[in-house]
Amino acid sequence: MSTRANLADAPIGVFDSGVGGLTVARAIRDQLPGESILYAADTAHTPYGPRPLAEVRELALEMLDSLVASGVKMLVIACNTASAAVLREASERYDVPVVEVIGPTARSALSITRNGRVGLIGTAATIASGAYVEHFAARSDVTLVSQACPRFVELVEAGQTSGPETLAIAEEYLRPLVDEAIDTLVLGCTHYPFLRGALRQVVGPDVALVSSDIETANLVFERLTELGLLRDSAAGAPTIRYETTGGNTSEFVRLARRMLGIGGDSLEAVIHTHHSEET
Repeated sequence: MSTRANLADAPIGVFDSGVGGLTVARAIRDQLPGESILYAADTAHTPYGPRPLAEVRELALEMLDSLVASGVKMLVIACNTASAAVLREASERYDVPVVEVIGPTARSALSITRNGRVGLIGTAATIASGAYVEHFAARSDVTLVSQACPRFVELVEAGQTSGPETLAIAEEYLRPLVDEAIDTLVLGCTHYPFLRGALRQVVGPDVALVSSDIETANLVFERLTELGLLRDSAAGAPTIRYETTGGNTSEFVRLARRMLGIGGDSLEAVIHTHHSEET
């Protein structure tokens, strides 16, 4: 078997600080069911959103180094905060292609907006980084209105994706964006699709919701095709592995199954990995 064939059979490495990136992993599985995936969650340090970007950079690079050492053929940074912190460095640091969530999501929003008023919600670190602003800067006809939503991740991780309290928090965060007459809302965190019902209720039916999962999966397919790295279906059944860095592994499994609506067979392995001391 050739080196290229060996590389094509390697898994796609998907990284997030917690369970949010599973939305991206699921979209990749839906679009590329023949691909193997190694999902790594830095549960010892989640969430990344409240942390300084310099700290996020160190944590993210350690996780990405580990994935590359495991032999993945592509890195998918399925975390907006980590993408903002390490994208440029990661692209230069590794020999494998790197796909992140910010670029494809921003491009989709720019293609969808009709009135040129786009809302962005994300973690405090993602908003403060200005990573999305860079993608919108070239379009003078588009106004980006940003809002940090620090409580959304904790709501999702707690399984509280609906109900009066969740709706009240969504109303508080999103009302200023609605008042700016946005017609497109970027969900700038991979946790946020789980809150789609509450978000939709606040912004109304005419605002397009743009999330990173499908857009990122589209880019993964495109890049693997360009590089000739699509896995051969004759190579056998693909594998799906999940690794966590700490915390409650059984809680990760529970959240993954509930949030993605999958049975036990779909979580083939959850491996507790040793990591640097929790900060």
